[in-house]
Amino acid sequence: MTALSYRPMKAALLEQVLSSLADLRARFDVVVCEGAGSPTEINLRADDIANMGLATAAGLPVLIVGDIDRGGLFPALYGTVALMPPADQRLVAGFLVNKFRGDVRLLERGLVELERLTGRPTLGVLPWLARLELDVEDSLGVPTGGTLTGPPHGEDVLRVAVARLPRLSNFTDLDALAAEPGVLVRYVTRAEEVADADLVVLPGTRSTVADLAWLRETGLADAVRRHAAAGGPVLGICGGHQMLARTITDHVESRAGTVDGLGLLPTDVRFAPEKTLGRPSGAALGHPVRGYEIHHGIVAVDDGAEPFLDGARAGSVAGTTWHGALENDGFRRAFLRDVAATTGRRFVPAPDTDFAAVREARLDRLGDLVEEHTDAAALWRLIETGTPAGLPPLPPGSGAG
Repeated sequence: MTALSYRPMKAALLEQVLSSLADLRARFDVVVCEGAGSPTEINLRADDIANMGLATAAGLPVLIVGDIDRGGLFPALYGTVALMPPADQRLVAGFLVNKFRGDVRLLERGLVELERLTGRPTLGVLPWLARLELDVEDSLGVPTGGTLTGPPHGEDVLRVAVARLPRLSNFTDLDALAAEPGVLVRYVTRAEEVADADLVVLPGTRSTVADLAWLRETGLADAVRRHAAAGGPVLGICGGHQMLARTITDHVESRAGTVDGLGLLPTDVRFAPEKTLGRPSGAALGHPVRGYEIHHGIVAVDDGAEPFLDGARAGSVAGTTWHGALENDGFRRAFLRDVAATTGRRFVPAPDTDFAAVREARLDRLGDLVEEHTDAAALWRLIETGTPAGLPPLPPGSGAG
């Protein structure tokens, strides 16, 4: 869908959003609803369902979080509330400051003045925490350069080049690789960045045919072919798996008809009108694997082709529609050993990397940060009793809507 064709659907979709929220609230003690973008997108507010539209429909207390890294913190916080209509302003209970570096006493005078001007307190100033490495919100947050989690257990580092597709999706698929000591994951946009890679990954995408055209325009498609022709490992995940096929027939997503794929796997792809949704499980490389799938493209694998999860393998090239497969520790280690053997790298996977525990520890660090640097009692009051009554309206929004 285009941005314009999506807007008329929002009213009906809000019913589904509210139903999903009610289900979550019935099953969990606390549900935190993170907005998408700004809560004061006045050009989109009339049919918003992701920010204040949801908050007002469900009566949720709201905190405005300011990213001090971007500059202009105080006008951003004040202006965000001031441009809201009265119904939205009534739900805004206060502010949080995020990513502060330095002595918090330098902020105090401004925070006092902000409360005087808005009638709303700042409930915390969260300091910058390096290497937190939470799951990114969207593809804009995907890092370009790579850093090592730790030194390799063997003698060599493994270098992974991931195509940074314009419509990249499911970008957490590679987080488990990046958490492995001695594995350097880089997102690349130029052909020359593939030259020293041990493993090339074509990740998921929201538009397979369009991003395949981008691969060709940038020269990355030819670089991937050269890498594969030289025996270098290539992994395609979902949309990236589809790109590795001989042909892609798409009358659904891009409506491009039949186009040539990269031709690196004995497969052909057809886009179905209905989306496949599932949580499949299986085994590969001697280990159990669980994942999830969400795609329109159906990959048909030639009879007799070497299987790889639900997809195929041909020499050093492999593909699967399963997201999250690399989060399975045993399978990931076996896959990395296979890459190292193919490339001749003296790399040894760490025997004790537990990616689920790594992710949990990251969330615990964030939880500890929030507990230490916010008014936790005030946050709990908002959760338990909602936004306080009688908060003052701010102009010009106080007279709008």
